Amino acid sequence: MQTLVLRIPQSLADELEAEARQSHLTKSEVARRRLIAAGAQTPAPASGFELIADLVGTVTGGPADMSANKKNYLKSSAYGQSRRHR
Repeated sequence: MQTLVLRIPQSLADELEAEARQSHLTKSEVARRRLIAAGAQTPAPASGFELIADLVGTVTGGPADMSANKKNYLKSSAYGQSRRHR
């Protein structure tokens, strides 16, 4: 098992000590159990799609065939050309 040294507020130290006395465990075991419980409550990271799902389909007014003709639209807007050649 790894060793980790932490500085915690006195109020949290008192809380851990009281819980350790009450449960007849060491303060380290109480802290370890709390950390494990907190880690179990952490939700899985969202996928890229889940992060933008509420935005999908909200853009209006663009060309309906943008995905099929993207090169033509980008050329007509001078996208990717240096400013001095415009």
